[in-house]
Amino acid sequence: MNKNNALFPGSFDPPTYGHLDIIRRAAALYDKLYVVVADNISKKTVFSASERKDMLCRMVKDIKNVEVVTWNGTSVGFAEKHDCKVIVRGVRAINDFYAEFELAMVYKQMNPEIEILFMPTDPVLSLVRSSMIKEMVLFGADVSKCVPEYVAQSIKEKLKC
Repeated sequence: MNKNNALFPGSFDPPTYGHLDIIRRAAALYDKLYVVVADNISKKTVFSASERKDMLCRMVKDIKNVEVVTWNGTSVGFAEKHDCKVIVRGVRAINDFYAEFELAMVYKQMNPEIEILFMPTDPVLSLVRSSMIKEMVLFGADVSKCVPEYVAQSIKEKLKC
């Protein structure tokens, strides 16, 4: 596996400035960073995988070594197929760390050769969660500090606000 390839998986429903923070910082560490949009039919999302991918592509268009893709398998399966040695996981708070640590242990059981990198988000963005943003939009709150305008507008359209 290529130590210079990494992936950052997530549902990104919707993508946020917190996600972009992790993407920018992880891209600076690796030759290639795949941003992997989970296409999991069992998970209820506001946006389709294709819509989430399109929004992320707009957000990362200036980062040359980032490729946004959709994937309906495991993160470990993606890493194996695309020659990635590292899975990047963003953490905002201690609660995130507990869940991410458990997931990392599962990944390690699946393939001990893959490393997991926990990357804390910028403290300014530490409270930004996709679910919180959707709720804020429902109540008419300004989310411009959390997501780009086109993402906020897409949420409003989807949620009929």
